[in-house]
Amino acid sequence: MNRTLIALLAALESLLAVGIGLGISLVPLSLMWAVQLDSGIGWDVFYRASADIWLVGHGVDLTITLDPVLAAAVNLPGADKPFLISIAPLFFSVLTILLGVRLGRKSLESGARFVGPVAAISTFGGLTVLIALSAINANAMPVMWMALSFPTIIFGLGLFIGARGEIGHSGGRAERVQQKVMGWAFGLPSQVRAVMASALRGGLAATAIVVGISAVVLSVLMIANFSSILGLYEGLQGGGGGSLILTAAQLLFMPNFVLWVASWFVGTGFALGTGSSVSPVGTDLGLLPALPILGAMPTADLAFGFLGILLPIAAGFVAAWFIRPALVRALGADQAVRWFIFVVVGLALIGGATLGLLAWASGGAAGPGRLVDVGPNALRTGGVAAVEFLIAGSLGMYAASRSQTRASTSPQTETSPKQPQF
Repeated sequence: MNRTLIALLAALESLLAVGIGLGISLVPLSLMWAVQLDSGIGWDVFYRASADIWLVGHGVDLTITLDPVLAAAVNLPGADKPFLISIAPLFFSVLTILLGVRLGRKSLESGARFVGPVAAISTFGGLTVLIALSAINANAMPVMWMALSFPTIIFGLGLFIGARGEIGHSGGRAERVQQKVMGWAFGLPSQVRAVMASALRGGLAATAIVVGISAVVLSVLMIANFSSILGLYEGLQGGGGGSLILTAAQLLFMPNFVLWVASWFVGTGFALGTGSSVSPVGTDLGLLPALPILGAMPTADLAFGFLGILLPIAAGFVAAWFIRPALVRALGADQAVRWFIFVVVGLALIGGATLGLLAWASGGAAGPGRLVDVGPNALRTGGVAAVEFLIAGSLGMYAASRSQTRASTSPQTETSPKQPQF
């Protein structure tokens, strides 16, 4: 395929990626503007709000300065001064990564090596600069160095993930670099390679189990508490348009809510404001915004609530159980026992660090006053999860070894000749 055509197609894909992300918030806001033309608010205000939402969704901090009249109406401590919004609706970041993965795979498959990815990143970065500059306003000011870099970095990460499987077959410098990296990795002792691979698989598997089950539990809680959620909607009296906007906003934060439930299962819980706590040990809440989704959040009153802490224990146990056979095959039964402790420690550190990083990404400042602290504590969540994975991984390794020992001895017992009886 012609390189110019590949570059144009990659640029078009980047344009669509930005358009889809920006349009998710711009379309409903534009509909709200269209049905309220007599309000005197121009469409440019709704566009800037959409641009701010898109930027915040990619981790960009936003400084808000409310009008004195609006600040008085909000009636929150600190609303009369500039405050920070740093909690990101992770839906935007996840969407950007997935679109980048798709484009990265297609670009490298075209055989043009760097033409497609370079054109895609350049286009995405240029559009990000335009969006960031157009979002500048005295009442809502994004942190510019974040706005100019974070969305493009996230898109580039997705592009690299999608292209990584094709880089080794693309030829040129990219293939030589990958060959050097792989050569260095394969130059390590076989025991080290096996331990690193097993720890990485185990830690990521344990994290995936916790997050996946948390998503299922949140779905069940939303169904079980549908009446409470509906009551909160009715209490807000936002009308059809307001309820639609509120529902869309909550959907954008759904990955955050899943990670909050995961931190609840870990045992550290999450905060909904400074001084508040929602965890299996207890729930201490103050004045909160009436978000309907909060009616489905787990609390200490949940049936079998404290037993929820068994989830990360079970996840670490299962992950260790399933990675042990591959480790034994790689090292041999005699040598594998010596390395089990390193695998378990690596599993715990990787799993705890991953959950801590996800917890950090899911929280932040959501407003003035006590709303500056919303979400899980990243260090506490990662540290407790690492301890739980360490204990569970040790038990899983031990149980798997005992099971294998019984499996290896049982055939001999069954086939042993019976002694003649007289």
